[in-house]
Amino acid sequence: MSAPLRLVIFDVDGTLVDSQGDIVAAMARAFAAVDLAPPPRDEVLGIVGLSLDVAMPTLRPDLSAAAHARMAQAYKDAYMQLRADAGVVQSSPLYPGAMQTLQALYALPEVLLGVATGKSRRGLDKLIEGHGLEGYFVTQQVADFHPSKPHPSMILQAMADTGVTPSETVMIGDTSYDMEMAAAAGVQGIGVSWGYHPRERLGQASRIVEDYADLRAALDQIWSVSA
Repeated sequence: MSAPLRLVIFDVDGTLVDSQGDIVAAMARAFAAVDLAPPPRDEVLGIVGLSLDVAMPTLRPDLSAAAHARMAQAYKDAYMQLRADAGVVQSSPLYPGAMQTLQALYALPEVLLGVATGKSRRGLDKLIEGHGLEGYFVTQQVADFHPSKPHPSMILQAMADTGVTPSETVMIGDTSYDMEMAAAAGVQGIGVSWGYHPRERLGQASRIVEDYADLRAALDQIWSVSA
């Protein structure tokens, strides 16, 4: 009897790639656009995963919608420039073991790979191209077409795209928003310890892994229960 079709959805920033340097630098320019000093680094990393239209009001709820829009545009412009200057591989390097894990999962005929990210379509396309990941992700959910995490829209659409059931779907991410999104969509969430939110914020994760080498075993445990 063949294994059921399974879907593994990855967050991007803080899960697949470490882009914190560009994120912090771009946020500094976003705040400069409205003549303000940027918040501390940990506060900036704390909103990674949110769409920009939610992230800016989260950081500065006292500012106007027009100011938030200027900040979001300045952030986008700065991030694009930083990435162009350094190149994708340097500005957003893959975490150790990420590529090997993607390759191993991609090789499994019953496993489909997806992405659910607060990045824009353009940003995700550049990252996939820069790392040679074309063809790996059969479903790609981005901020352009969905409410911000932790709304479950991205995961629900990924499951609709692939025809995979919630019991066979797993969301992998580094933030509370990823784990809350997974719970809201009725799927299992695996938290990763190497990202931008501390472990104590990953309370809704069904499991937390310390290294990419541990991920396959965590997936196998989840799938053995659902089988």
